[in-house]
Amino acid sequence: MAGKLVLIIGSSGVGKSVILQALKERNPQLHFPKSATTRDKREGEGDDLYHFVSDESFDDLIEKGEVLEYAVVHGKERYGTLVEEIIPAIDEGKVVVREVDVQGFDSIRKHKFFREEDSGYELQSIFILPESKAQLIAHITDRAPIAEEELNRRIASMENELDHAPDCDVQVINKEGKLDESIEEVEKAIFG
Repeated sequence: MAGKLVLIIGSSGVGKSVILQALKERNPQLHFPKSATTRDKREGEGDDLYHFVSDESFDDLIEKGEVLEYAVVHGKERYGTLVEEIIPAIDEGKVVVREVDVQGFDSIRKHKFFREEDSGYELQSIFILPESKAQLIAHITDRAPIAEEELNRRIASMENELDHAPDCDVQVINKEGKLDESIEEVEKAIFG
């Protein structure tokens, strides 16, 4: 199989993390890249998920074109997808799987490595959809108590994210109680 980048997109609470964990466990041949982040390392945290970098180093990576996309989270820390974590693995024929938000999806699909027909890099996007908006709202409110203002903000964000689903190559509905079927649909999309 030729290498490619697979982006997994979907609203908070839709089950992306569970699907990604299952993909990791069931498909060790897939490559899951580390993110770069400017946040401090938490106690007990290793270097398996993140490249911890200073703000200055992150700025340098952006300036040198070594970041495919990045976002500011909670108003200060930045998280980004590094070219070095993606392109070499694709060049080796690996399928790289990356979870991104809709802004990350837009940035990556417009990036020179993936936008040009002759770039040589394949991009596949898979949007994980809820069965209904009510299901997603229930997942958000069941996690922990949430203020009405925060819930309204998340609902607006969810509706914006769901508007991007048609832009993706594949849409998978994660039906309540049918997680295994959703995982299999994602695998079928990735492996054809």
